[in-house]
Amino acid sequence: MSATANTTYTTFTGWVDPPTDIRPPMTDSLTCSVAVIGGGLSGMATALRLAEHGVDTVLLEAEFCGYGSGSRNAGQLASAPGGDIQMLNLLYRKRMPAIIRLTENAAAHVEGLIGKLGIDCDYEATGNVFAAVSRGQLGRTRRIAKILRRAGAHVEEGTPRELGIPHGFLGGMREIHGGIMNPGKFLRGLRSAVLASPVQLFEQSKVVDIVRDNGGVTVETSCGVVRAAKVVLATNAYAGEWDLMPKRLSSPLWVTEVETEPIAPERLTALGWTSGSGLITQHNIMENYRLTSRNTIVFGVRQIQRAAGYPLPERSPDPAVVADLARAFARRFPPLADVGITRAWGGWIGITSTWLPVAGTIEGDIDYSLACNGHGLAQATYVGSLIADRIATGTTSDDLRTIWADEPKFGRAVPMIMGRLGLRAAWAVDRFNDMINGSKRNARKGFAAVG
Repeated sequence: MSATANTTYTTFTGWVDPPTDIRPPMTDSLTCSVAVIGGGLSGMATALRLAEHGVDTVLLEAEFCGYGSGSRNAGQLASAPGGDIQMLNLLYRKRMPAIIRLTENAAAHVEGLIGKLGIDCDYEATGNVFAAVSRGQLGRTRRIAKILRRAGAHVEEGTPRELGIPHGFLGGMREIHGGIMNPGKFLRGLRSAVLASPVQLFEQSKVVDIVRDNGGVTVETSCGVVRAAKVVLATNAYAGEWDLMPKRLSSPLWVTEVETEPIAPERLTALGWTSGSGLITQHNIMENYRLTSRNTIVFGVRQIQRAAGYPLPERSPDPAVVADLARAFARRFPPLADVGITRAWGGWIGITSTWLPVAGTIEGDIDYSLACNGHGLAQATYVGSLIADRIATGTTSDDLRTIWADEPKFGRAVPMIMGRLGLRAAWAVDRFNDMINGSKRNARKGFAAVG
């Protein structure tokens, strides 16, 4: 039987069920100091922090808070930048210490927020491992470790046994800070905090227009209007739906995650995954793997699909991509090749044109951020809080200054690389390398040595 024969495809996340207390849409007109558009990681963090500062805040969300890309990832709280770190070092070598300070502070900020708000999200401070499936990837992790150490990051290299990762990998590099969580529960905890705060929350309230007039900004939804002195756009992949947003800010991409059926504890123990760290392979388009509290393994990405344009379409995971992920799982974990995939989910994310988190302002009265880039749990949440601090105090922190753009101008290179042909080519190169680099043999040999 195919590993995906009994897979359930969901349009929401597989981590949690949708809330049963979705708030009603806006049906009137009101005024406020700040209107935040987007109820994801960044938007909720911004609104909560503004409320702490005593700022009159309205939060508008098209579906319900936590519906978007933040809930659809693998739940790895990273402390290093996302994307190709060797390329980042080439482009931003002098800025790398500041970038590392930002990303490590972001992970610490989220850990503090979990404790402060009492969020039960199954968080484990395991760190995450850049894991190698071949000798070529092992060399890549060593080069990345050197770059990160030089920039001040806290990382360690090791063998599979030293890092506590499955026997089928050759070793790699661990980010010491950060860990794994249930991202759906984390977002649900943020939503509960918003509901308990002075923030005026309106769900099911898709914004249809944003207009500047007479020293303020008018935000129109399908049923109501908000007039604000300032607006914060925290819409991630959907940012391109607004003409006023910077051109080429991001590329909207669909990513997929899947979850196995429950696996017997003794079979999981036999993997040698003693650290419980999340795993990120060093392919051009990464594969991620992590254990869950449900005795399952969640994994994903491997293939990325680019949107043709805006507005972004509603869609479900592609069965062909899910089958491709299942083949990868069987290759990386030969002892679990018979394990089935019970569910698949996915969502749109935005990859910025700088491959870094981005935040900035449009003529002073509209701020924006896009800080997912594959590591959104930490960075999107932190940047949202920093934007709120800037609005409330008038001071830009050093971490926010690292990514801030007063005059946003973004290049064409990354959007071209992240085009449909570029992404397909990257997937093909990864698959060719997997055929010739011995990764399948390495996995079998690694597990056989301890079997």
